[in-house]
Amino acid sequence: MDLFGADPSLNLLPRDGIVHCHGAVFPPAEADRILSVLMGGIPWAHDETIMFGKRIVTARKVAWFADTDISYAYSGTIKQAHPWTKELLHLKNVSEKLTGATYNSCLLNLYHTGGEGMGWHSDDEKSIVPESSIGSLSFGAERKFSFRHKRTRETVSLTLEHGSLLDMRGSTQQNWLHQLPKTKASDSPRINLTFRRMA
Repeated sequence: MDLFGADPSLNLLPRDGIVHCHGAVFPPAEADRILSVLMGGIPWAHDETIMFGKRIVTARKVAWFADTDISYAYSGTIKQAHPWTKELLHLKNVSEKLTGATYNSCLLNLYHTGGEGMGWHSDDEKSIVPESSIGSLSFGAERKFSFRHKRTRETVSLTLEHGSLLDMRGSTQQNWLHQLPKTKASDSPRINLTFRRMA
């Protein structure tokens, strides 16, 4: 099922979770400025994961920021937090105001082209406060984003536009997987910020 448009009062999932799409929350010129600042002002590093006992270095780059020295362990690796930048604090405050949630950390992902993506997964690490909001801001290339129910395998997809905000909360991570599929339709970069509440 493909869903378009943005109504933050509408739950995009038919069951077992809550996802609200706020659409573009920054005007194009402001979103362009933010993308430029993030491209050049974040200490990007290639992500590393452990798969089948082997360390894999991804083409995608990541960065981890938090209120204090909150580490984040996932996929067999541990990320140590950078202190917030002025720009990231502004984006966190905007996201908190729109979602009504409070975040203390942020994982940033840099996808250089549509040839980089993220396979099916859930953000269900024990270090994340259960059922808390994950606020996802997107800047740069528009990309398809999909959910798949873990039991029924039904799917829901939408397009994440430049400057948009997506709010995933409730039992979403327990019952649904999500992915950013690779695409040949885009050769432009995309930056995604996922604000979280760590325990």
